[in-house]
Amino acid sequence: MNIATLQYQKKIRQRTKILALGLAVWALGILVRLVQLQVISHVPLSRQVLSQNQAQKEIIPERGTIYDRNEVILAQSIPSQTIYYSPALAGEKPDEQMAPILQIRPVLGLGPRDIERIEAAIQKGIAHIPLKKKIDRETAERIMSLKLSGISAPEEVMRFYPKGSLAAHVLGSVDTDNKGSGGVEYKFNSVLSGKVGKKLILLDGRGPRREYHDEILEPSARGEDIVLTLDENLQYIAETELARAVRDHDASWGTVIIANPQSGDVLALANVPTFDPNAYPPKTAEDEFNRAVRHLYDPGSTFKIVTAAAALENRPVSRDETFDCSRGSIESAGAPIRDHKNFGLLKFPEVFVHSSNVGAIQIGRRVGRDGLYKTIKAFRFGEKTGIELPAEAAGLVRPLDEWTRRSLDSVSIGYETLVTPLQVLQAINILANGGIRIPLHIIKSSPGLPARVSRAAPDLEQVLSPRTAREIVSILEKAVLEGTGREAEVKGYSVAGKTGTTQIYDPALKCFSTTRHIASFVGFAPVESPQISIIVVLNEPKTDEYYGGQVAAPVFREIVKRALRYLEIHPRPEPKRTVIAAGHGAEEET
Repeated sequence: MNIATLQYQKKIRQRTKILALGLAVWALGILVRLVQLQVISHVPLSRQVLSQNQAQKEIIPERGTIYDRNEVILAQSIPSQTIYYSPALAGEKPDEQMAPILQIRPVLGLGPRDIERIEAAIQKGIAHIPLKKKIDRETAERIMSLKLSGISAPEEVMRFYPKGSLAAHVLGSVDTDNKGSGGVEYKFNSVLSGKVGKKLILLDGRGPRREYHDEILEPSARGEDIVLTLDENLQYIAETELARAVRDHDASWGTVIIANPQSGDVLALANVPTFDPNAYPPKTAEDEFNRAVRHLYDPGSTFKIVTAAAALENRPVSRDETFDCSRGSIESAGAPIRDHKNFGLLKFPEVFVHSSNVGAIQIGRRVGRDGLYKTIKAFRFGEKTGIELPAEAAGLVRPLDEWTRRSLDSVSIGYETLVTPLQVLQAINILANGGIRIPLHIIKSSPGLPARVSRAAPDLEQVLSPRTAREIVSILEKAVLEGTGREAEVKGYSVAGKTGTTQIYDPALKCFSTTRHIASFVGFAPVESPQISIIVVLNEPKTDEYYGGQVAAPVFREIVKRALRYLEIHPRPEPKRTVIAAGHGAEEET
C-alpha cells in the first residue's frame, strides 16, 4: 500500500471521528434540552400549556334564604352577572392583553386601583380574572355586544334584600366575594353559603381561543335556609316609631328591641341610623354598628329594678317602710347625689314609682355591697345574653374589690355598671316571667343549626322568687299609672315599666355631663299575660325634653298600641257605669 493511500485512509478516519464527535455533541445537546423541558421546566411549562388550553373556575352556590317567623323572605339569592377576563384569549403581549380592559373600563367604572389589580393578576398568570361582580343584565349585554376577546359574562347569583333596610342590623349584608358581613349573614356564613364547587373550562386553539367545553370537577351545594324569630310587621312598627322619635327629638341615635318574654323570641330589633344591605358596603361604619347588642352605657334608673329585687329578695327592708327623701339630695363620699325633684316621705314602692335617687341609695345601703352585687350577677349583667348575633358585648360589672366608697350608691341608681339595651330587656323579661330567665333568641329554626332548647327545659334559671317578681311588677305597673312612666300608659291594657335618664360620661372633662343624656324606657304588656316586652333607648335628645318619661316612654306607648293591635290582643272592656236618666227613673248601662 502506497503512501498516498495511507494518507487518504487517515483523513477518512479523522473525518469520521469529527463527524462522530459532532453527532455525539448534537445528541448530547438534544438530551440536555429534553432533560430541561421534561424534567427541569416540566412544571412551569405544563402550567403554561394548561393556562392556554384550559382554566378552572369556582362555582358559587346559591346562598340560603333568610325568612322572618312567618316565612316572609328577608334575604335571598337572585341571578346576576359577573364580567370575567381571560388574558390568554386576547394575546401574548402586555399591550394586547390590556387592550380589552381599557376599552370597557368606562362602562364598568374601573378605577386606577382596579387596573392595578388586573395587571397584577395578569402577571401572576391567573387565567380567569373577575372584573366586576353583581352587574345588571343591561350592562352585561352592552359589554358582550363589543365581542372582545377574553371577555365573558356568565350568570351567577347575588344577594338581594327585598325589604331594603328593614332589619338590616339583624340580617347584615354580603360582600362581593359572597361572604357575610355583619348580622346573621356573618354569624352563620358557613350555614348560609353552602359548598363552593369547581368547574374545568377547555379552550380551543384557533384564532381568539374560546370556551368549547366545561366539566364539573366538584359540584356545589346550596346553602341552608334560616328562619328568624323576627316579625316583619313588628319590625316595621319598631323602625318607623324609632325613626320618628330620633327625628323629633334630634337624637344622635336610638334603638328599640321587642321580644316575647314567655318564649325569649326577639320579634324586632331596630337601630337608627341604619343602612340598606343591598348597597354594600354601608356609607359609614357607624351605620352598620348594632347598638342594641354592642353599645355599652350606664342604664340609670332602669337599673333600679335590680336594687328593688335585691331588697325584696334579701328582705333587709320592709315593703311598707318609709324613707325620708325630703331634702332632695343625699351625701355620697363627700359629694351630693340629687333627685329630679324634691319628695317627702316615700314608702318602699313609691321610691321606685317616682324614681327617687335618694330613696334608692338608702335602700341600696340597707342591702349592702354583697347583696347588691349578688343580685346583679344573678340577673347575668356583665355576661353576654347568648343571642345569635355577632360581636355582642358582655357589659361591665366591676368586682367588689374595685368598688370605691361611692360605688354602692352609684350602682344602686344605675351608674358604674355598663350594660347593653339587650341586657336590660332580659332583666325586665325575668320579672315578666315570674323570676325565670328565659334565653333570648333571634334564630327560630334552620336545617343547618341545632334545634333550640324548649321553654320547659330543666336548665331554665329561677333568678328571683315568684313573690319578689310579682311585687316588683306591681310597683312598675303603678309607676306607669302614677309615676315617671305615665306617658307609657296604653288605654285598655295593663302596662308595667321603668324610666331611665342617664348623664353621659365626658372623657375630656372626666365627669358626667349635665347637658348630654340617654333617655330610656323598658317595660311589658299586658301585665296579666305578658306578650311583648320592649326597650327604647334614645341618645342625646337635643330638644328641651330629655327625661326617659318624656322622650322614650311615648315611643314605648305607640309601639305597644300598634303591636298589640297587630297581634290581635284585644283591650280590656271598659267597666260599665250605671246612669240614671233624669225624668224617667230608668237606669242605663254604658
